[in-house]
Formats: sequence, structure tokens, C-alpha cells
Amino acid sequence: MSVFPKVSLRPEVENYLKEIFTNQEIVSSSSKQEAERKFEALLNHLAHPPSFTTVRVNTHLASVHNVKNLLLDELQKQFSELSIPVIEHPDLPDILLIPVIGPRKNIKRQQCEAIVGAQCGSAVLRGAHIYVPGIVSASKFMKAGDVVSVYSDIKGKCKKGAKEFDGEKVFLGNGISNLSRKEIFNGLPELKGVGIRMTEPIYLSPSFDNVLPSYLFLQNLPSAIVTHVLNPQPGEKILDMCAAPGGKTTHIASLMHDQGEVIALDKISSKVEKVKQNASLLGLNSIKAFCFDATKALKPDIIEDPSGAPPFLPESFDRILLDAPCSGMGQRPNMACTWTLKEVTSYQPLQRKLFTVAVQLLKPGGVLVYSTCTITLAENEEQVSWALTTYPCLQLQPQEPQIGGKGMVGAGLSLEQLRLLQRFDPSVVPLQNIDIDSLRDARAQDMIQLANKDCIGFFIAKFVKCESTSERDPQK
Repeated sequence: MSVFPKVSLRPEVENYLKEIFTNQEIVSSSSKQEAERKFEALLNHLAHPPSFTTVRVNTHLASVHNVKNLLLDELQKQFSELSIPVIEHPDLPDILLIPVIGPRKNIKRQQCEAIVGAQCGSAVLRGAHIYVPGIVSASKFMKAGDVVSVYSDIKGKCKKGAKEFDGEKVFLGNGISNLSRKEIFNGLPELKGVGIRMTEPIYLSPSFDNVLPSYLFLQNLPSAIVTHVLNPQPGEKILDMCAAPGGKTTHIASLMHDQGEVIALDKISSKVEKVKQNASLLGLNSIKAFCFDATKALKPDIIEDPSGAPPFLPESFDRILLDAPCSGMGQRPNMACTWTLKEVTSYQPLQRKLFTVAVQLLKPGGVLVYSTCTITLAENEEQVSWALTTYPCLQLQPQEPQIGGKGMVGAGLSLEQLRLLQRFDPSVVPLQNIDIDSLRDARAQDMIQLANKDCIGFFIAKFVKCESTSERDPQK
């Protein structure tokens, strides 16, 4: 059930994506009309949140069973009148799924309004309260304690501090203001606490603000699948090339039972600190995080730094995860993207630079997993085609677990190769309308199948390096 307009994109970006999803190979296997219908469905899905909240249990510190019970207690506190289940994923032993209730009808809109930006609005749809910096506008009579209707300014047209806004806005639900309008926009040093506590969101998801922080990590389902596909083993040396904020890094260390060495790189120092904080919070000691540009992580000489800091010698790592910087066009919910076509299409060269370094750093027999949270062909299947042509030493590998669909046609890959990829396309299932009554009647098996499909747009490819590359570099 669609309650929001489809994701708002610049016309040139929407046309670019439409050309991808209605390419000749797709049209010839169905019809142009069907391909266009699926594309419109995808744009609609991207504006809405997934049907489930996914949390990863830190099995290094706690059992899934114990954390599930703690989480059920927390849900009872947050939603005392509702009985919301917590479901264990049968193919991902450290993953718990919580259904999202919504879209909820009959929420009475209030005279007092607050406007938030599109990014803040997306967070609200996934269970967040509204922090003061996210509030763009508020009614001139808003006082602390008022019930406020919250709207998202999806086009970014509302002026900061405005007393009313008549532009295009999307209703997100009601909340209670912790502050008056005057306190929010008084010009004093910026406040950072919760400004509006959501009490009647249109999509009801639990808030994880400081909830079991050492035991849980909030992740999208495909992001958790990636690390299982990598399949890290105790005692190995593993590189996470673009690691922030550390969800996959800490997952790698947890699956290795914190035995071995996990090197995490990011070129922004504040993000590296976040990785370190998450590792400490989750009690993981095998992680070493460095502020370093991963495109420069290959060391040309033969002297190794005894501290283990980058850059690294060729063929130093047993497994490498390249969760590459990307256009992020698969993120949900995403009501608006203001990026230009140039920005959306700018990532392919950087991804190839990173991939080239990854191949050189990987040991013969080692595993390289490449992933993105985008839906474009250029950043996904085209990169796989380029990699297999550029590096004959690489072979695509079957993935376990295989939960997503096969890769998209249009990049010159064979059907056999496409079946070895995982592409998560949320539009393969209709938009959902989940209420408490439907939850009571739903089978766990059906809910798991829905969670596997109704997630963010994502892509995963797994390679094995069959021979050494230390004597040659195909890029030279």
C-alpha cells in the first residue's frame, strides 16, 4: 500500500535509471510495458521503509536466545498495548527480525506542525525520534508538551525557522514537543537533544536509542548477509577496506570469535573513531582501525611496518570485504534525492581503484566480497564484468546464504554468472500493510520470506583469487 509519492529524483537521474531497468535484454525477456511497471514499483518502494527492522546480535557477548528475550521485554516497554513478535532468521543465526506496523491510518492531524528535512524524515520512518537539529520549521504557537504533527519537506524548500510552510510535505505522524518554538530557534548554541518524541508515527518501529548497545547492532538485512557470505574464519587476517561505521567490521570479528586480525580502513578520522567506539562497545579486541585512504593501501616496497599499519604488502590478507562507496540509490526509505546525474554516475572509477588494490592485497586462494547499497548496473554487474575481464585470476563463487535474487541482465554476464550474484530488489513484492491483526495470523515462514525480499536495494558478488598477482599488474 503506497502512502507516499515515489522517490523524488532529478529528471535526468530518473531517466538514467529508467534506461537501466528497461534495457533491451530486460525488455526482450518480458515486455517494455512490464519493465516500466516494475521500474515505477521500484521507485515507489524506495520511498517507503522495509517491512522489518533487522538487528544483529553480538554473539561474542550474548546468546541470541537471551537477547531475544531482552528485546521482547524492551518492546513491551515501548509498545505496552501491542504484542510485537521477534523472529529468529533460520539462515542467519545471529539475526533477529521485528515487523514494522504500518502504514497506520486514522492518525488525527494536529493544528500545531513541525517540518523536518528529508533525511530526518527517513530516520523517523525507521523508528527514530526527532533531534533538535533536524527540526526545520515549527508553528509559531508551539509550546513544550504540545502534540505536534510532523511533516517531511521532501524537496528541501522550507526555510529554517519558518512559522508555517505550504510547500510539498509528507505526513510522518504525531509526536510531543519537548521544547517550545522559541527554545528551538532562539539562536543560542545549537541544542542537540530530542526535540520531538514521536508517539504516533505512521510506521511503528522500535526506537533503539541506547537499547542494549553492547548486545545489538542495527543493520539492514543485506548488510548482515554480506559478512556471512565473506565467511571469516578464526585466526585469519581480514581487511575491511571502507569500514565506517563498523557494522560489518564488528560482524567479521564476531564471526571469527574475536580470534585473528581484522583491519578496518576509512579515510575520515571521525568515522574511524566511530569504528573504534563500536568495537569497544561490543567487546571486540581483534579489530585495528586506521584513518587511511584504501586506494593507497598497497605498499610498493618489501619492508613491512611492524605496527601493522597501512599500507600493506601484496597478498597479505586471507579475505577482503570491499563494501564500496556508491550512489546509495538502494537505501530506504528515501523520499527525495537531489543528486545530479554526474554525482550519481561518479562512483565507478573509485570503485575500480579500490577493487584493483583489493586484488593485489588478496592472497592466492583468498576470498574477495564486493558489495554496494545501490541499484545501478554500472556500480554492480558492470563492475563484475570488468573485474572478470581485467583479472583472469578471479573466479565468481557461489554465495552462502543465497537470499537475494540473481544479477540483472545488461552487462554482458552469462546466466550462470548472474546466478552466482545476489541482487536485492524490494519491488519483487507488493508494498505491505502490516497491522496487529495480520501479525497474529501470519506464519513465521511467510514473514521471513517477506523480510528477505522487502529490504533495501543491495548487491553482492563473491570472488576467489586462483593464482598470484605479485609478478604482474594488469592495470599497467
